[in-house]
Amino acid sequence: MAQSVELTFDPAADAQVIAQWRALADARLPTAQRITPSEHHRPHVTLFAGDSVDPAAEVSLPALLAGLDLTVQVGALMVFGPRRTNYVLVRQVVPSAELIALQASVAELCGANRYGQFGPGRWSPHVTLAPRIAGHQVGAALEVLGATSDAITAEVTQCRRWDGDRRTAWWLTG
Repeated sequence: MAQSVELTFDPAADAQVIAQWRALADARLPTAQRITPSEHHRPHVTLFAGDSVDPAAEVSLPALLAGLDLTVQVGALMVFGPRRTNYVLVRQVVPSAELIALQASVAELCGANRYGQFGPGRWSPHVTLAPRIAGHQVGAALEVLGATSDAITAEVTQCRRWDGDRRTAWWLTG
């Protein structure tokens, strides 16, 4: 899934998630933090991901996202998996009616598989903290993050398109 549409957070919420990435790295645990910083790598909520985005959707996405103004709650620590013997450590994003409706519109426009993870009723909004963490490391990661796992209120006014093939992103909102 090299193509995606992603919501990004306000600077304060970004900093709180990045601090959790750093705490995992400081504890020598897997983390979403990059060894080499990239302007394109930041906390986000993926609304759609797939092998491609239809050209008609590319044209329509900015209008769909115009005036984007959501407040989301980044909540509990959760673990997805296992997948290929590893797990994914995330923070749940509380699925408000507004957020679910937005995701459904984006996924439909982008041609999401109805039965895939971005299909109706199948999406689990989250922010990734560690994309590949071994089972024996999960407890240690939860210990490290326990003190910093209070809910985060994030303002969302921006959405971007990520092209993983070209490793570049661009804004869909103003």
